[in-house]
Amino acid sequence: MDNPLHSRTVFRVSAQNMQQDQDILAEETPVALVYNGISHVVLMATPQDLLQLARGFSLSEGIVARSSEIYDIEVHSVCDGIEVRLEIAAARFAALKERRRHLSGRTGCGLCGIDSLAAVRPAAQTVTRCGTLNPIDIQTALLEFDRHQPFREQAGSVHAAAWVSGGKILAAFEDVGRHNALDKLIGCGSGKAWNWQQGFALISSRASYEMVAKAAAAGIGCIVAVSAPTALAVRLAESAGITLIGFARANKFTVYTHPQFIEAV
Repeated sequence: MDNPLHSRTVFRVSAQNMQQDQDILAEETPVALVYNGISHVVLMATPQDLLQLARGFSLSEGIVARSSEIYDIEVHSVCDGIEVRLEIAAARFAALKERRRHLSGRTGCGLCGIDSLAAVRPAAQTVTRCGTLNPIDIQTALLEFDRHQPFREQAGSVHAAAWVSGGKILAAFEDVGRHNALDKLIGCGSGKAWNWQQGFALISSRASYEMVAKAAAAGIGCIVAVSAPTALAVRLAESAGITLIGFARANKFTVYTHPQFIEAV
């Protein structure tokens, strides 16, 4: 598997001089997801945690309904990138082939390959909610979030998604694509049978509609974004029953939807 980081000689320029130095860059690799021998989509991704990426993408995009419908996953380096080969249930593969007749595979931007405006807004399923979220858990997780982003520390240009329960970050994943980072998290959580109602997804990026749609597909009840949400993401979170939080800082944050699930302070 490719190294997720790459070293390159660069030249630092200032008003006084130009000096040769070494810089660390995050790799961006084509990753093809191949289902039962048929390539469905190529993602531009950080070449790490690809099993989790494939599993999470399959779940968040509705290709499978549960992890048990994925029978096998193998990662293969090929001349042009990486292939992740999945063996899925026959009924799910038949549905995927029917889907491919109508529109092309989704990509990281969320819209490429969609053939009509009606297909842009997903019909997000409603998330069943239970329990409330303590604001202190958000503050605690934010103070630890940077420590779980080693690639960003070295190279920048990557996003992160973490699962937080009881204020503790259980796992975090990084990728050049914010959607990929969330899919890696979903893939990990599905394998560990996390309770998506007992915590929240913490993301370093803005909260786009597709991030909310993926969370809804997984059953995640709360998203906490370091940056802003879009208006469409807020409307989708409202209809899906997801508590959407933006501009999260250690001492403040903004609740856009379903504030009843946030404990009063």
